[in-house]
Amino acid sequence: MQRGPGPSPRTRAGRRRSTTPDHISDVAIDLFTARGFGEVSVDDVAQAAGIARRTLFRYYGSKNALPWGAFDDHLQTLRALLDHVDDAVPLGDALRDALLTFNTFDELETARHRQRMRVILETAELQAYSMTMYAGWRAVIAEFVAERTGTPASALGPQTVAWTMLGVALSAYERWLADDSVSLPQALGDAFDVVRGGFDAAF
Repeated sequence: MQRGPGPSPRTRAGRRRSTTPDHISDVAIDLFTARGFGEVSVDDVAQAAGIARRTLFRYYGSKNALPWGAFDDHLQTLRALLDHVDDAVPLGDALRDALLTFNTFDELETARHRQRMRVILETAELQAYSMTMYAGWRAVIAEFVAERTGTPASALGPQTVAWTMLGVALSAYERWLADDSVSLPQALGDAFDVVRGGFDAAF
């Protein structure tokens, strides 16, 4: 259910649509999908969201941040998932379960998430910024592995697992975006299973 590229319809007099980071990001995703990332300005997004430019910048520091939405909040969710894993659960099982749970969406959310990930993964101008966002995701994984193995998060083992998990996620997302018949959980599970033997052997 995609909005058009123009301004949002005006609300009734005396009422203002509530402004949330998710609403702004959703409006931006619609515009980027319809026009292309490079053809949409911050002013375009603000106008379509029915807010002032300065209000947009209270929520997002740059245009590049808009497709990512409340990603920091999602990282906290991932951290909480891993924090609650029982120590008796093997590392491979813990990482696989967390990966699939973190990337589980209902039907409506899945359609929006597909739009979001297509913008993030297929927009050349976003790739450098995306690496800074991936760093936060890798840090959560590395911290979990470090806790499990009694090593620093900066050590080779936790960092290798973190980078590998990022590769798993990105390859799965690329497959999912390329093939509508493949579900996201299936793509993620299949990608993880390719490398699982290495995790089981090492940890």
